[in-house]
Amino acid sequence: MESYKQEFIGFMVESKVLQFGDFTLKSGRKSPFFMNAGAYVTGTQLQKLGEYYAKAIYDNYGLDFDVLFGPAYKGIPLSVATTIAISRLYGKDVRYCSNRKEAKDHGDTGILLGSKLQDGDRVVIIEDVTTSGKSIEETFPILKAQADVEVRGLIVSLNRMEVGKGGEKSALDEIRELYGFDTAAIVTMEEVVECLYNKEYNGQIIIDDTLKSAIDTYYNTYGVK
Repeated sequence: MESYKQEFIGFMVESKVLQFGDFTLKSGRKSPFFMNAGAYVTGTQLQKLGEYYAKAIYDNYGLDFDVLFGPAYKGIPLSVATTIAISRLYGKDVRYCSNRKEAKDHGDTGILLGSKLQDGDRVVIIEDVTTSGKSIEETFPILKAQADVEVRGLIVSLNRMEVGKGGEKSALDEIRELYGFDTAAIVTMEEVVECLYNKEYNGQIIIDDTLKSAIDTYYNTYGVK
């Protein structure tokens, strides 16, 4: 596993973004882990987060794209932080773009924040996590309605590795097949478990045998076969 992935897993735990316990998800599923990207709130956290995303985007898509699109609302700071990191780490200026929930009819009008989209733009979509693919259902038509763009791919921070709406494949795989563009994550839940199971992190065991058993049980029910 790449060193930045191991660092990112620790970063999620330290930032209390990735938590373990007993959670009820929006889908109604009872999960032993939960991710809340809204817990990244400081300048230092956002700087680091942008760097991890930038490295994962570089590994998966290179730098051959023009726009980083972050769907409202959580995607807005993600796109800004990551475009800054890409510029600093790789010397490449890409534009950031996000959508508004409601179109603005005065001043900077329209439904987009940041850069306007242009015909021929190559776009990477950035999100925190994708469980059902619902946000892409909303985002993809917005992108295609603004200009004749090419979506190069989607990057999320954590691949939960559980079945999507179809009940057989993961949400990321469903998106890949439905829309025809690549999907990737900084880390997968399998890598999280590999990194934290029965290993000390900052003086404590994050995933012990009891929690590992709960995670295994969850994936027996909801995991991708």
